[in-house]
Formats: sequence, C-alpha cells, structure tokens
Amino acid sequence: MPAARPRLLYVTDLAYPARGRRYGDEDVFLSSRLRADFDLALCHPLDATALMHAFDGVVVRNSGPVMGYRAQYEAFREHALRDGVRVYNPLTGRADMAGKQYLLDLGAEGFPVIPTVDRAEDLHRLPEAERYVVKPKLGADSSGLRVVAADALPAAAVADGSLLLQPCVDFVHEVSFYYVDHDFQYALYAPRPDRRWELEPYRPTVRDLEFAHRFVDWNGLAHGIQRVDACRTRDGELLLVELEDLNPYLSLDALDEDGRDSFVAATTRSLRHFLAH
Repeated sequence: MPAARPRLLYVTDLAYPARGRRYGDEDVFLSSRLRADFDLALCHPLDATALMHAFDGVVVRNSGPVMGYRAQYEAFREHALRDGVRVYNPLTGRADMAGKQYLLDLGAEGFPVIPTVDRAEDLHRLPEAERYVVKPKLGADSSGLRVVAADALPAAAVADGSLLLQPCVDFVHEVSFYYVDHDFQYALYAPRPDRRWELEPYRPTVRDLEFAHRFVDWNGLAHGIQRVDACRTRDGELLLVELEDLNPYLSLDALDEDGRDSFVAATTRSLRHFLAH
C-alpha cells in the first residue's frame, strides 16, 4: 500500500520546443499543485526507467513525442508492465500510446473519424479531395506530417503500412474535450483553423459530449487524463482527429482560475484512487 502521502515520479520534458505551447510552464504549474497531496519529483522521460521503482506511481505528462527515443520508451513500458509499476495513464490505452492504428480500427467499426487508410490498395476508400495528409502511424505532434496533392497520393503510400493517408478535411474549427477518468472536465476550441493552439473556452452541446464520450468509453481506461480532438465539418458534424491518451497537453492556461482548480482537484482524486487500488 502507498504511504499516507504517496510518492510520485512526474515525467516531463520541460525543455521540449512545442509549437504554440509551453510544456514547461504547464508542468511547473500542475506539479506544484499536486505537491499539496503527494511527495513528488520531476524527471526527464529518458530517466524514468532508472528511477521509477523508488516511487508509488509514475505520472507521464508532457514528455514529448516518443519517436525520438522509441527504444527507451519501449524499455520503460516493458519494465513497468513486468514489475507492476503503477503508470498514469495506465499503459493499457488503445489510442495514441499504441500508435495511430486506432483510427483505422475505429473507422472499420463505424465511428465518426476522419477517413483513414494505410495501404495503396485502399486509396479508393478515401473521398476525393484536392490535398491529402500523410503522417507516420507512430507519429505525434505533427512530426513527419506532410500534405500532398491528389496526384501524388499513390506514390505516398508505402508497402509496409507505416503511413496513414487522409483527405484534408474542410472544417469550421477544431475542438478538444478533456477528461479525467470518464468524467468530462472542460472543452476548448480553435475558432481559427490556421491557429490550432489559440484556444478559447467552448460550451459543448449534449450531442458534442455524446460524441466525445463514445471514444473515452471505447478506450476503456478506468483512470487517467484523455483529450478527444475533433474537427467540425461544414455540415456541422464532428469527426475524430485524435484520441490522445499518452501525454495530452492540457492548455490549462486557457482556463480561468476556477477551471484550473477544478481540474487539479479531479486529477488529485483520480490519482489517489488509482494508487489505492
């Protein structure tokens, strides 16, 4: 059983140069607030495997895309699963922490996602568009993403299925729904499509929340922080862009003080329950 004040290893890359976001600022704020209830130490993701056994739990936050240290990340997962280390979010997530195969799986199951294929022989399944997005299946944070013209799409499809191909969707705006465990916390949106990280508070409709909650339910994580990213098409419908369950940036600076306090309280409750069971 964990101590009265559980010990947390908080994994973050404070110096990661995220475009339009300040990873370090967010993690300095959140870790400082969590210290009210936990004994907490910060470490870089490359140090997590060596340090994690000295703590009651490991919280993976703004650790950056794992593409740059894939071998070390897989070693961290292997050791944590083998040794029963409590990792938050739990390593059983089916979404981004396992790559972007879930976009294909969800599409095949009839979920409202951006049409996605990974093989040249499936290109006919994509709707016609002037431009298409090509991105690594194991990518994150737009790493390796490129946009190609329609006539270049066949050449962009690789035989090993390591790339995803999607149409460039003409959308009104992007909106993100933030969850702790299965509980909705807040929503933010980018009213200008060309400025993804200039976010404002968004009041979701009942239908919006039904959309987002379907993906949280599908992922099956009993505990953890998740972000459901969607785009609103010209006909008013939402399509899933990404289900981030590894280390979603939270844009806490876009919330007012009450909103930040509410999120910290929800995360604290979630962590305490997670560590106690």
